[in-house]
Amino acid sequence: MEEKSPRRGYAETDERDFSLGSLNALRKAQEEIHWLLDRGYPIGNAATFVCNRYLFSARQRIALTRATAQTGLIEQRKAKEVSDCKGEVVSIDGLNLIITLEVALSGSVLIKCMDGTVRDLAGLRGTYRLIDKTDAAIALIGDKLKSMGVAGADFYLDAPVSNTGRLKVRMLELLAGYGYGVRVELVKNVDAVLKAKPCVATSDGGILDECTSWTNMASALISESVSCAKLVDLA
Repeated sequence: MEEKSPRRGYAETDERDFSLGSLNALRKAQEEIHWLLDRGYPIGNAATFVCNRYLFSARQRIALTRATAQTGLIEQRKAKEVSDCKGEVVSIDGLNLIITLEVALSGSVLIKCMDGTVRDLAGLRGTYRLIDKTDAAIALIGDKLKSMGVAGADFYLDAPVSNTGRLKVRMLELLAGYGYGVRVELVKNVDAVLKAKPCVATSDGGILDECTSWTNMASALISESVSCAKLVDLA
């Protein structure tokens, strides 16, 4: 049986950390971090310096780090974004996309980021468990790919992460019969594989900076199909 985890990515402090009052401070801090990034400061140093001043929690710091990028990187990422993948094979960052959707379906906090992506605050730490939202997330992906008219979908899962073998089996079961080719591969380094691909579905900034082109599937799916998603706007 799959383990029940009704709220992937949930933290009890999120109601406080991402309240309307906190959001004003987060946006002000983001302006300061962005200013520093545009002047050559590394994201780690810039975020630590600013967040220490505001006494932000660990979750607030992660949100700002994931949401914020320098202007040049944002422009480069948006220039490579494609919305029409009809007839193409889409290369998908499997855990990145599925976990983001599981978090959305759980009503846990997601961050709308400056580059147009939606990112979660969940941390894998080498461990993944199928939950009661996993099948729904896979079904959403399957339906979206069909509506896009893709020729195929190649999913890449992190082999070192526990239970990705089980996830692979479940994905192949649920995605059979959609009318397009589906492959699910376990690889040691998903980032390295996807950085060389076109039509990549991910929100991972490192991949977005190096891949040929990418599609913002998580953001589109959440906007179209997950009304319970809790989006914190740091875009």
